[in-house]
Amino acid sequence: MEFRPCIDLHQGRVKQIIGSSLRDDSESTVENFVSVQPPEYYAKMYRNDNLTGGHIIMLGSGNEDAARAALGAWPGGMQVGGGIDAGNACKWLDAGASGVIVTSYIFSDGVVHFERLKELVKIIGAERLILDLSCRLRAGRYFIVTDRWQNFTETEVNAASLSELGKFCTEFLIHAVDVEGKQSGIDENLISIIADFSPVSAVYAGGIRSLDDISTIRRIGSGRIAYTVGSALDIFGGNLKYRDVVDFANG
Repeated sequence: MEFRPCIDLHQGRVKQIIGSSLRDDSESTVENFVSVQPPEYYAKMYRNDNLTGGHIIMLGSGNEDAARAALGAWPGGMQVGGGIDAGNACKWLDAGASGVIVTSYIFSDGVVHFERLKELVKIIGAERLILDLSCRLRAGRYFIVTDRWQNFTETEVNAASLSELGKFCTEFLIHAVDVEGKQSGIDENLISIIADFSPVSAVYAGGIRSLDDISTIRRIGSGRIAYTVGSALDIFGGNLKYRDVVDFANG
């Protein structure tokens, strides 16, 4: 099981944000942490610890220069997501991304645009495509959300959708948006769904606050689910030591 580090970019700066608060109106966005360090500071840290497969997420516009700086500091070491489509995917791979993470281009207007998905696979290959299936609860079921997690689609995260979408990518990135950034504990039910039905590698994010939470992910996921930690880490203003998480993952 792998620890996947993250760099979340908002308005060109490294931040940790409560995912459910993201809106086009930035005044309503709840920020847990705003770094004084540039994004490449974190990318170099991850490179020094040989942490591969982490993700750089551009939350809205104004983040491209920051994302390029991070990719330049750890070329081939991190994935990038946020506004990726068939027209710019190759640009980000050329900038040093190991893969591109896609959500809204594929999931929009409430449906899956399989023609776009197939086009992306043709251009870059499934081995460099990561699908972001970040989701929120609605009526007791998990539905994929897009556009900075503001809009629900009609695509449920379940056995059928995971099986079908897994044919087109190398990995899923799945944020439990309702607990994202709150350090309130993980969504064990969602983790169970991922563990039981994902046909490809999967990365879980949301609510991790302790090594016990990571142990629970390991137990429920039978060691098959990687994870990312954000607001809880001391490098992002939290109480969970980054070094402890790295050592735990390597232990």
